Amino acid sequence: MNLENIKTLGELKKAGYASKSIKDELRENLISKIMNKETVFKGVHGYENTVIPELERAILSKHNINLLGLRGQAKTRLARLMVNLLDEFIPVVEGSEINDDPLNPISRFAIETIQEKGDKTPIFWMHRDERFAEKLATPDVTVADIIGDVDPIKAANLKLSYADDRVIHYGMIPRANRCIFVINELPDLQARIQVALFNILQEGDIQIRGFKMRLNLDMQFIFTANPEDYTNRGSIVTPLKDRIGSQILTHYPEDIETAKTITQQEANKASSQKDFIEVPELAKDLLEQIVFEARESEYIDAKSGVSARLSISAFENLLSTAERRALFSGDEKTMVRLSDFDGIIPSITGKVELVYEGEQEGAHVVADSLIKKAVKSLFPTYFPEIKKLEKQEEETPYDAIISWFFNADEDFELLDEHSEAQYKAEIDKIIPLDDFIKEHQPNMNDADTYFMKEFVLWALVEYKKLSKYRFAEGTQFKDPYGSFISGL
Repeated sequence: MNLENIKTLGELKKAGYASKSIKDELRENLISKIMNKETVFKGVHGYENTVIPELERAILSKHNINLLGLRGQAKTRLARLMVNLLDEFIPVVEGSEINDDPLNPISRFAIETIQEKGDKTPIFWMHRDERFAEKLATPDVTVADIIGDVDPIKAANLKLSYADDRVIHYGMIPRANRCIFVINELPDLQARIQVALFNILQEGDIQIRGFKMRLNLDMQFIFTANPEDYTNRGSIVTPLKDRIGSQILTHYPEDIETAKTITQQEANKASSQKDFIEVPELAKDLLEQIVFEARESEYIDAKSGVSARLSISAFENLLSTAERRALFSGDEKTMVRLSDFDGIIPSITGKVELVYEGEQEGAHVVADSLIKKAVKSLFPTYFPEIKKLEKQEEETPYDAIISWFFNADEDFELLDEHSEAQYKAEIDKIIPLDDFIKEHQPNMNDADTYFMKEFVLWALVEYKKLSKYRFAEGTQFKDPYGSFISGL
């Protein structure tokens, strides 16, 4: 059927077009995609065995849906991706404010137009991308905003009495008839406004002011809510909750690989950054581990959540730190260094909600401790465990590295302004470190080796085998007891 050629109601009937509700559209197109083994929610990772099956069951059941989860859990993205399950085009009576179906009109305008023009009633085709409406629930939202109200200016212009339903100005929900309508942060909506949604969800109609008119709207509602909102700012009134067919719990990525996939997909990497900044896999793992540490931290409010946006912003900041450093040193190509991770601290401090103990420590200190914890957590997956207690004469794989620092004639410093060549030359001075990497990570990519070497130094600091001092120009590593003994 070539839809573009169908311009009137008569042609639509002749073509044998059959109307269906939006929930039937979603259901039928989902069935088709499942049978064809197509990915329904592209670009959403980590939900394949949890959220997405529940969402698909809700669509098959023709339910209105509430996505309940902490911030940064792709709730709004899931809602927007549902648009892909709609038919590509639907017919609409031309001039209708509420997207009237020509075969099943509900507004006075559409009904009177069809009575007057019959089969010559003009129609247009609405694309599925236009069938999505979204409203962020804020305390100032009114019933008039979302349902509608009497418009005195329209009454005056058309010389109509207030008793005439043509003076009604439709709100966002009627204007989204035959669309997916999303209300974000539902608990923030005042209770009296939530009450106004009862009839729409249950009977599919609305009432405006004192008018007897009823509009049987055809809509798919999706709500999003944060469990923390239930206690902090507001709540979903029980009768409204009862009318929402499916409540689906979202969650954060459960492993580093999934989190990495999301970050790489979402991070806004400038093309110039992609060209000359290399990022070792270990650096990407470490970045995600920092976010995992934040979600477990005693200083961060777990109820508030740690958004996936933290790792995305942090990755962007990490690249920019390396880029800025390379611009100063004049390098055409550079590799992310572990010291560059100091540049992601502003991304962390702005995205975590600290508890009282965290406030006492200070946001910067908490962020710095997360980086250190992440280094310590990842280290045993690459290298032999460093035991807290060791026997007096027992040898460890790290003895040669520690001895090098003990016997070093001068302090070992990695300066921020070091060019790529200077940085590598400085690290290459630690010959036992080179041997250690070759023994324990023999298949290590040459380009990633230097990041790995610096990673070992940071880990030895966390296990109290070396000490590290951050100063304005860079970072200094030394044996924790060497200076004490030489002083004696």
